[in-house]
Amino acid sequence: MDLLDDPIPGSNTPEFSVSEIAGKVKRLIEGELGWVRIKGEVGRVVLARSGHLYFDLKDDRNVLSCMTWKGQVPELGTMPEEGMEVVAEGRMTASGFQSKFSLNAQRIAIAGEGALMALLEKRKKALAAEGLFDPARKKPLPYLPDVIGVVTSLQGAVIRDILHRLRDRFPRKVMIWPVAVQGAACAPEVARAIAGFNALTPGGAMPRPDLLIVARGGGSVEDLWGFNEEAVARAAAASDIPLISAVGHETDTTLIDFVSDQRAPTPTAAAEMAVPVRHELLAWVEQAGGRMTSSLSTGLQRRDQRLRDLARALPRADALMDGPRQRLDRAGDRLDPALMTGVQRRRVRLSDVSGSLRPAVLTRQLRNDRQRLADLSARLGPALARATATTRDRLDARVARFSPRLLAQDVARERTRLDSVVSRLQGAGHHQITSLSERLTSMDRLRETLSYKATLARGYAVVRGGAGIVTTKAAAEAAGGLEIEFTDGRLKLGAGTPPVRGTKAKKPPEQGSLF
Repeated sequence: MDLLDDPIPGSNTPEFSVSEIAGKVKRLIEGELGWVRIKGEVGRVVLARSGHLYFDLKDDRNVLSCMTWKGQVPELGTMPEEGMEVVAEGRMTASGFQSKFSLNAQRIAIAGEGALMALLEKRKKALAAEGLFDPARKKPLPYLPDVIGVVTSLQGAVIRDILHRLRDRFPRKVMIWPVAVQGAACAPEVARAIAGFNALTPGGAMPRPDLLIVARGGGSVEDLWGFNEEAVARAAAASDIPLISAVGHETDTTLIDFVSDQRAPTPTAAAEMAVPVRHELLAWVEQAGGRMTSSLSTGLQRRDQRLRDLARALPRADALMDGPRQRLDRAGDRLDPALMTGVQRRRVRLSDVSGSLRPAVLTRQLRNDRQRLADLSARLGPALARATATTRDRLDARVARFSPRLLAQDVARERTRLDSVVSRLQGAGHHQITSLSERLTSMDRLRETLSYKATLARGYAVVRGGAGIVTTKAAAEAAGGLEIEFTDGRLKLGAGTPPVRGTKAKKPPEQGSLF
């Protein structure tokens, strides 16, 4: 068997290298197909760190690989999500070195209204699971906002309807953030507008709105789809300012309606929700003021009548004092006999006590006390002598126990201890004196630094008069004598000192004629 490839005589089968056949297939696919539209369901979606987007389009039998380069991603129109049915437009391309072909997708659109509704339901379920539709997180609208922020387009009747309705009901300050209300730029611009209003500083140069209105007129599902984007819904949910959504007509429902704090069926209805009617409010205030005045008047009349009724039920002041006055009179009548009876009783008691104090009894008691005192004095002398002798014996015994040598040792020990204490005291005293001297030197240097004499050395002088330091020309002229202090001494100037050269002495005013 011949293992070498030899051309067969008469055969016309073309022969290619691998690179040649791969290049021919690439040219065939890109040349024949070119720009195509492909409908299918989105499969795996990968957004690489480089910014390129890779995803699959599939049907019930085949899978087509798709890619979108980083610079083409902003122009896609719709970001693909797994499970979406889309129509992708782009150019077919082939990779020769891997023998693969794919679609370079440059535009993506949702394939029909049914797919849009399916995607909307999917997003709605995901946001509801996060709790963004919870009524407990919705904020109440302010009753009368001072500044209202409106996010809408400047073209169209929506902004005119809102401004006209606000002017009719209750004129307020309105800040408008113009945005695109349909198309690819709608969702990012609306999200940035809501975040931008919330980023304003309260009380700053640009006032922060108290209420936001996101408004748009009616339209098809595709026209309103920008308000179904997840970025817009999350921006509305994150808004700290209460937000009213007024997108479309009454039958239109978008994703922002579920996360906003209040939904209005039309932009005009949003303006009606934002402010009350000024004339109705004035009428209500006037009516409430009348009711308050009437209520106050009725209450005062009722209390006046009740006070009069209570006053009639109270007794007279004279009647209240009659009983105490009678009790005082009866007590006054009994006072004199009671005093006389008390004095008589105490006189009888004093006579009984003084009868027992006879002179003989007092003399006998004094004699007994004197005898007892003499007995105690006679026993006191011997007792003191015995106590003195006992104390002297005990002291002699203690002195006998101490020899002169021990006493000398004790004296030497005490002298050593005293010397140590004296040396320590001297060291502490020397250290304290040194510290105080250093502190005094430092304070003296500080005094010299802060002294005005340092200023004198720089060419200044101090002028003194009879009343102290002179600081003005008028005070110098009024002073009888001046003393100028320089850095090297003081100079006294008397009242008759001639004026400084260069100045003219003032002449006394001449006396005018009397005729």
